[in-house]
Amino acid sequence: MLIISERINGLFTSVGKAIDHRDTKFIQDLAVRQIDHGAQALDINVGPGREDGPAAMEWLVKTVQEITSVPLSLDTSGPKTMEAGLKAAKNKVIMNSTTAEEKRMGRFFPLCKEHDAEIICLCMDERGVPNSAEARAEMAMLMMTKAMEYDIMPDRLYLDPLVLPTSAAQDQGRKVIQAVQMFQSLNEPTPRTVVGLSNVSNGTKQRSLLNRTFLAMLLGAGLSAAICDPEDPDLMATIKAGQVLLNERLYCDDFLRD
Repeated sequence: MLIISERINGLFTSVGKAIDHRDTKFIQDLAVRQIDHGAQALDINVGPGREDGPAAMEWLVKTVQEITSVPLSLDTSGPKTMEAGLKAAKNKVIMNSTTAEEKRMGRFFPLCKEHDAEIICLCMDERGVPNSAEARAEMAMLMMTKAMEYDIMPDRLYLDPLVLPTSAAQDQGRKVIQAVQMFQSLNEPTPRTVVGLSNVSNGTKQRSLLNRTFLAMLLGAGLSAAICDPEDPDLMATIKAGQVLLNERLYCDDFLRD
């Protein structure tokens, strides 16, 4: 499973201040720490409501890739900010993300093709997030079909069923798991899947417990990638144990130390 760190995000106060002050050392130290804890890709988000979004994204991408060659997940809803990040990127890029809205697909899929990127496809449209696993699968299929119109094959997509907070939508956890299972029948080879894991625990007190339990369930359903916190040791232990049990990691007595 691909582990994408969620921590380089302007929503976190310390990261937002570092972006404001163009604090290169803080951002680079954070990136190195995430990788040292097991991140295989880094989500890059300048935070919401920035007038300098494109410039901040360009700086953030250049700053991070000075010290690592891991893939970068450019996390923004703004086309101009996304384009600035894509132009600055030398590392492999995952665009995070498009939705099934026609206008958004029409803007982001051409950028994906132009920059030879991969892209996360969120299962939502103008009406919001579908209520059922079946509706999520239909929306995923629509985005796969639309992407192919731009010569973007399914192997460049990550399908995201959209995790909602358990505190507000408790019935949706099971439906997300079912959607991940359904996505695997949409194409051959099997489409890749991703979730923003920490959404499931928003507004709760036992965040780590809910995150790692839900991730274990999703791993069993065939999840390919998660945007999560690699500095949570219990979460990372769950991932390693899950990979052993799914025969994706070779067992040894000290597998948690790998």
